[in-house]
Amino acid sequence: MVQEKEVWFCNMAVSNQPEFEDRVIQIKRISKKTKGGSKFSFSALVAVGDKNGSIGVGFGKAPDVNSSIKKGISAARRNIVRIHKKDSTIAHEVRKKYKASSVLLKPAPQGSGVIAGGAIRDVVELVGIKDISAKMFGSNNKSCVVRCTVDALKLLKEVK
Repeated sequence: MVQEKEVWFCNMAVSNQPEFEDRVIQIKRISKKTKGGSKFSFSALVAVGDKNGSIGVGFGKAPDVNSSIKKGISAARRNIVRIHKKDSTIAHEVRKKYKASSVLLKPAPQGSGVIAGGAIRDVVELVGIKDISAKMFGSNNKSCVVRCTVDALKLLKEVK
């Protein structure tokens, strides 16, 4: 039997949540010109979800890839939100715009699967939605699309 240990962060008790799955959505190499030449660092966009209605997105920057991913995971765990879903799909159609990206999420019949591309698919799978149809319009910048998708999922109303 595995015991869950409490971890203290910013004077708040945060339990270790082994049931959360993390997914790296994007890694970028960033260069900064200095007097001595180019200085490289990495940025990572990471999503964390429990496949049961919770999702968090985080962004981490560090001199190496592993550190940036760890920072992204910890930032994502701090930004977890609950999403209302109806069985294996969403309750109603949602459209959301964020900066130049726009996302349309539609409920799909049971058994149709996740019909979505790119970063939308990662976010929707981490939330635990199994049947959905999604389309992105405008910019396909991954960080904007992920933020737009999470904002759209937050707009969902609870089904009674």
